[in-house]
Amino acid sequence: MDGWRHLHTGGTGEIEEKKSRFIATIEPVSSEEEASAFISEIKKKYWDARHNCSAFVIGEKGEKTRCSDDGEPSGTAGRPMLDILTREHITDACVVVTRYFGGTLLGTGGLVRAYSAAVAEGLKACTLIEKKHGFFAGITCDYNDYDRIRNLAEKKGYHIAGIDYGQKVVINMIADDPGRLSADITDLTSGRAVIAKPKSITYALDDKGQIIE
Repeated sequence: MDGWRHLHTGGTGEIEEKKSRFIATIEPVSSEEEASAFISEIKKKYWDARHNCSAFVIGEKGEKTRCSDDGEPSGTAGRPMLDILTREHITDACVVVTRYFGGTLLGTGGLVRAYSAAVAEGLKACTLIEKKHGFFAGITCDYNDYDRIRNLAEKKGYHIAGIDYGQKVVINMIADDPGRLSADITDLTSGRAVIAKPKSITYALDDKGQIIE
């Protein structure tokens, strides 16, 4: 995996290990202050738990990280949680794993596995997006060319951001290379389609490749 993915929507997940409950709560954050506030909020919510361990990653490429074992043996909770986020290239995310002790000691290896598994379970309920730099252009075409342009977009990997239906069709498209997009559309329609001047934008894709507004 090359690029970093940003947490778009958070979620929760829970596992049980030898009667200990591990509840992972994950939230998008954009600063250390937001992460600290979120950690405090979860600690208040689960005030009666034995531990509320935490980790966060912030920055375009995960430049800022921090983690806490919150009373668990050193390196058995916060670090494994952080490793899950960085290994999966997930940034702008804060996770708190709350543990309700079940009466049985898990050992260092068991703790590492449990905290890691809880984060992985919580991530299943989250939405991740990949931010990209590209160019946005509106393409005005006849209805006769509409399906052909849509098929071209799918074949070439251009992203359709929206379609306006009127006397003519305006297809709002995102491409990495505006010159190639213009050439492809011109060739396909023999110059019939009108292409607006491309604008540089930053956009995001979810895990299914769909554009996030």
